Amino acid sequence: MRGPGARGIGRLTKRADFLLAASGGRFHTARVTVQGRRRPDEGGASNGPGLRIGFTVTKRVGHATERNRIRRRLRAAALDAGLSRADMPLDVVVVARRDVLTAAFEDLVEDLRRALPAVLRPRRPRTDRPLSASGGGRAGGEAGGTP
Repeated sequence: MRGPGARGIGRLTKRADFLLAASGGRFHTARVTVQGRRRPDEGGASNGPGLRIGFTVTKRVGHATERNRIRRRLRAAALDAGLSRADMPLDVVVVARRDVLTAAFEDLVEDLRRALPAVLRPRRPRTDRPLSASGGGRAGGEAGGTP
């Protein structure tokens, strides 16, 4: 899946592109978190046409061979899931969890299919959440600490 030649889906390779995609919408499942945004139509050097996907698999997920296997599975699932939106100027980052290793391939494809429209939805403005009735907002009970 290198460059735009892989059936119209490109790769994110620069850190700046990953950070910009992280500023967009998010979609969470037990296996992956997907972050993405629509690219502006500026036609810069890094703005190739169509869908571009980047993968993040941290060391916390497993050893190098497991991380590589997770990346390969996600790459194949992304090809299957992203074909319907391959012509849209989207940058998408898939952050993997360990459950990707044991999940059925069809579940991975379905997660990514559901994630693509979800990350394109406009974000709702955050409203200030009121503090809990205790006023402290702490989950441990009263604000005085432990006796």
